[in-house]
Amino acid sequence: MCLLLGATGVGKTLLLKRLQNILLKVGTNLTDLTLRKKRVTVRELGGCMGPIWPSYFVDCYSVIFMVDSANITQISSSCVQLLSVLAAEPLQTASVLVLFNKRDLPCTMTLGEMKSLFRMDDIIASAPQSITTLELSARSGEGLQDVLNWLDSLQPC
Repeated sequence: MCLLLGATGVGKTLLLKRLQNILLKVGTNLTDLTLRKKRVTVRELGGCMGPIWPSYFVDCYSVIFMVDSANITQISSSCVQLLSVLAAEPLQTASVLVLFNKRDLPCTMTLGEMKSLFRMDDIIASAPQSITTLELSARSGEGLQDVLNWLDSLQPC
């Protein structure tokens, strides 16, 4: 199971729909993706469901945590949510992809700016998880192949 997490409006549903269209699969917030090497079930959990995210952490071997790169007002709360996810005991061995979305918008911060605001170097250095950061435009599809490659490269715990 791979959890797709993030605040409301960051583009989680659009990302899932784009991945489904690429792989010709249909589903709702629980989606099976058939990749080159394996089949991955991705469950999308919205930001308003944050308080119950931990109930889905069991049997989860990877997390995609999406951030809206164009919404400066959401940065601090997204960082707090990410730190909470990384601190969860059941996710200590999970692979984590921090996905900065909406890079196609003119007001979007650069990947370097986002990583600096999140203090990603410090998070990566102190977290037990393997953490990857990528940027994406779920709307245009730019960066989708990188997400698929990351999913395909995962090893179950």
